[in-house]
Amino acid sequence: MTVLVPRLVRARALMVLFAAPMTLVPAQVLAAQQSEGVSEVALRASAPAEWLTTGRDYAETHYSPLDQIDADNVEQLGLAWSWIIPKSGARIEATPVVSDGVMYATGPKSFVLALDAGTGEKKWQWDPGIPDEREGGPSICCGDVNRGVALYGDKVFVGLLDGRLVALARDTGLVVWTVQTTPRGADYSVTGAPRIVKGNVIIGNGGAEYGVRGYVTAYDAETGDQVWRSYTVPGNPADGFENEAMRAAAETWTGEWWIVGGGGTVWDGMAYDPEADLLYVGTGNGSPWNRDTRSPGGGDNLYLSSILALNPDSGEPVWHYQTTPGDDWDYTATQPLMLLDLTIAGRERKVIVQAPKNGFFYVVDRLTGELISASAFADDLTWAVGVDVDTGRPIETPEARYGRTGQGVYLSPGPGGAHNWPPMSWNPDTGLVYLPAQNSSSYYAKADEFEYRQGVWNTGTARGSRESRPERPALTGPRTVLLAVDPATNTEAWRVVSDGAHGGTMSTGGNLVFRGSGDRLIAHDAGTGAQLWSATVGQGTGTPMTYELDGVQYVSIAAGRRVGRVYTFALDGLPVR
Repeated sequence: MTVLVPRLVRARALMVLFAAPMTLVPAQVLAAQQSEGVSEVALRASAPAEWLTTGRDYAETHYSPLDQIDADNVEQLGLAWSWIIPKSGARIEATPVVSDGVMYATGPKSFVLALDAGTGEKKWQWDPGIPDEREGGPSICCGDVNRGVALYGDKVFVGLLDGRLVALARDTGLVVWTVQTTPRGADYSVTGAPRIVKGNVIIGNGGAEYGVRGYVTAYDAETGDQVWRSYTVPGNPADGFENEAMRAAAETWTGEWWIVGGGGTVWDGMAYDPEADLLYVGTGNGSPWNRDTRSPGGGDNLYLSSILALNPDSGEPVWHYQTTPGDDWDYTATQPLMLLDLTIAGRERKVIVQAPKNGFFYVVDRLTGELISASAFADDLTWAVGVDVDTGRPIETPEARYGRTGQGVYLSPGPGGAHNWPPMSWNPDTGLVYLPAQNSSSYYAKADEFEYRQGVWNTGTARGSRESRPERPALTGPRTVLLAVDPATNTEAWRVVSDGAHGGTMSTGGNLVFRGSGDRLIAHDAGTGAQLWSATVGQGTGTPMTYELDGVQYVSIAAGRRVGRVYTFALDGLPVR
């Protein structure tokens, strides 16, 4: 562990305490936190000084109103402290959270840490000891990653790679309860951050490449008892359907899709609207990828690649919007969701926005599921030419359905998508969403023969020899790029080409956008995109966040592949070593 706390930072803290107005937490919120830990009231209030959930608020905006660090002084940022994460083996994808002066975060392989948010001193750490896949551990699609924890009451909640959901005591890190959320021995995994809604812990799972059926589950935060479970795709009709939504969905599938599970896993994006009392989740790709293998008669295959609005008390579906009907390309809609109140064409609209893998930015009425607009944000997008706003359906190119044409084809984006797990952020002052986008292409061809095998990828696609493929088209856009999107008009406001792989973004009241990019934490002017500051933090960045403690605003990010660290910056800190 390395702790760096320059005296200048301490001195500045005293100066700010006496010379500048402090952001005050509402008395009722403070009282609730002191008596109950993190309460429902606190989660709804989103006190500016703290960062209580992975997206900071229920709307998942990744926006903080803190403005002590601003566009005029951000160049004075320096390292306040750093802490080495004693667990390696995967990239960092977590967003730390902070409550009552303590930071909680995760590292590779579901490792959990609690640090003093002012000094970086360790409070406790917890390692579930999950073995690698080659040593008998769980099958993982895309790295032994974890995207963070949830706080509620006196507990910290984390989902584990092996499918368990665990409640830890906030003050000690000791296990309070644990529940297995997935069938033992099945090829499910959990990499996403849990969410707290109305006293329940909401958790999804991954594993569609291996052949599973997606679902999301609510557990009582106090006891770990299951409250409800909502499936995202229908199971075997011979076993009956869990609800009318699954019965209706089954009409959009053909063949014996349930043998390979169907997919539709909820491995990341969620949001909650307390006023509408709706829980929103994004669902994943089909299993197998190729529709002509999993559903040989075609069909939309509900509710793959969809935004689902659920009743948070029962898990029953209320509405859905499918971004990629009959998904054929691993174009998940599990990417981060965001709730905004916008004026669109002179009308006040409550919307949910998403930039899923398929390359279109969607603005959807979050009360009804009506599509308001959809525009391409990817420069390289060849599977579809647009989205018909009247029908809500993409306008596919003739070559996109490679299973139907029988011809392998390069399509953009590839399975990694035009946007993946890195969160986008919102700034109410600029009215812009800051989106870490990427351009890619991949070769898609249907496998001549398919046989489901447990424990391995079951995509129904064939890579083919390089000699038999057509020439890969050159990309027209940059590999990675930060986009500022005006969601009211669904147009691009500005862009900044990136040098490396994306982490997530965070925006603040100081007219700033922070993001992870390559091995750097970068600050941009939120209005223009001009780069104002950067620091090297190590390849593989998570998502930055900010908080205030003792009158000082801090900015933190977890980063690093071989050696992960939590880096925390403040004004007048030290240079990064």
